[in-house]
Amino acid sequence: MTSNVMREITPLTPSDCFTIFSRVKNKFDFPLHYHDEYELNLILNAKGAKRVVGGHIEVIDDVELALVGPNLYHAWFTHQCQSEEITEVTIQFHKDLFDEKFLKRNQLSFLKSMLERAQRGILFSPETVQALKGRLLSLDKKTGFDSVLELMSIMHDLSISRNMRTLSDPSFTNEKFYYNSRRIEKVFEYMNTNYNKSVSLAEVSRIANMPEASFSRFIKKRTGKTFIDSLNEIRLGHASRMLIDTTNTVAEIAYKCGFNNISNFNRIFKRKKFCIPKEFRETYTGNRVFI
Repeated sequence: MTSNVMREITPLTPSDCFTIFSRVKNKFDFPLHYHDEYELNLILNAKGAKRVVGGHIEVIDDVELALVGPNLYHAWFTHQCQSEEITEVTIQFHKDLFDEKFLKRNQLSFLKSMLERAQRGILFSPETVQALKGRLLSLDKKTGFDSVLELMSIMHDLSISRNMRTLSDPSFTNEKFYYNSRRIEKVFEYMNTNYNKSVSLAEVSRIANMPEASFSRFIKKRTGKTFIDSLNEIRLGHASRMLIDTTNTVAEIAYKCGFNNISNFNRIFKRKKFCIPKEFRETYTGNRVFI
């Protein structure tokens, strides 16, 4: 499936570590896009704007800091924002800036984990943004090696910060499921392969080799979600992808993703994504750029 979302060629050259641009503006006008680099985006005074990251859409508050991984769809739209002075600081860095071997060192474990989570997009807490906002706003005043050290220090502080939220569904980005439990991983692989069919608690309990009641408690403890919530999240990830990448009707997509009726699909979709499938599709297709 090919998508018509714009692939951005960023101004970051192979010989630079990162690029930063800072601007004050009165609207967001860059279309939905993706690129090879990681992007850290600080946005101030844009209450009411809309953020799209992967399969996740949300109206933002006054203070916003998000980390977007390589090749993940993202954009901010003016939506209901009326501010005349939106401040945006965008930092982009190569996906190999932090080398894989480097990230395997003990002291880098938090950073490694954060960069993995960024494949789905991360939103940092307002407290974290307040603590680091000044350093992000003045990063472009540093030069040379000092600027690289400061970026690394900021990234480390972000990686150990509390209450960060992962935004998009793993099945939207075709990501593997890691739960430090082979049983849970086998169950999630099974659900991800069979999301379009009827999947029962009895089946997945058999795969985990546990009684149903024990498995229900086990999955909730390990993932923080019930079996049915986990299954619905996988189905919604695939459905979000189809809404963007195909011209199938909403009803066709609902049935292809294992929902037995369209009103149930609409209700679950709205509860999780704060908009109905039709609005979700319009947010993406209304901002497509064909290249």
